[in-house]
Amino acid sequence: MDKPRSVAELTALGRVRLSEHFFMREMLYSEVSNVHGIPNLPDDPDLAVAAGERLCRDVLEPLHRAFGQVSIRSAYRSAALNDFCHRRRTAGDAAYYCGDNDYNAARHIWDRRDAAGYMGATASVLVPWFIERFARTGDARPLAWWIRDHVPAYAELIFFPWLGAFNVRWYEGPSDQAIFFDQPGTPDVLLSRRGEPAFDDDHAAHYPGFPAPG
Repeated sequence: MDKPRSVAELTALGRVRLSEHFFMREMLYSEVSNVHGIPNLPDDPDLAVAAGERLCRDVLEPLHRAFGQVSIRSAYRSAALNDFCHRRRTAGDAAYYCGDNDYNAARHIWDRRDAAGYMGATASVLVPWFIERFARTGDARPLAWWIRDHVPAYAELIFFPWLGAFNVRWYEGPSDQAIFFDQPGTPDVLLSRRGEPAFDDDHAAHYPGFPAPG
């Protein structure tokens, strides 16, 4: 599949069903693209779709089966769009929240393999079931531990301090499955990763009242 160059070609790409409940179209949305007119279109649609299918089937669908709707905030980014966003961020504009292209290859840039040659995909998502609980407690650790226990295919989790939103990654290469909490202006806080004490324990005591895995 070539890079879309017409409305018809973009429509066809958007209709690609990545998994039972997720389509490529929702993965292409970007506020930065909309405001600045930088098309968020993959240079290599086949690689983007292949990585997106694994993210959706192996990571997002287990969340959907347990919690219902999973809302996509930001997912695929083209290399050009991500680079623009990162340059705005390094210039000091806090509204832009993108790492550089090397970091985001096989993360948000689904159609670019990383330096080790592996593909991957990241999506920033919300779980509406969790929003009210997070609003009451401000604590995303229960959801983090639930995902750790019930979604073995995730490669990385980064939680943000609004609405319980988080980045979740699928990656075909080796991963320590780290779980971080983003604190703007300060280093990320590590909850746990493979090899840390208690990482492989049953963490059910941390998420009472959560649904069973689907």
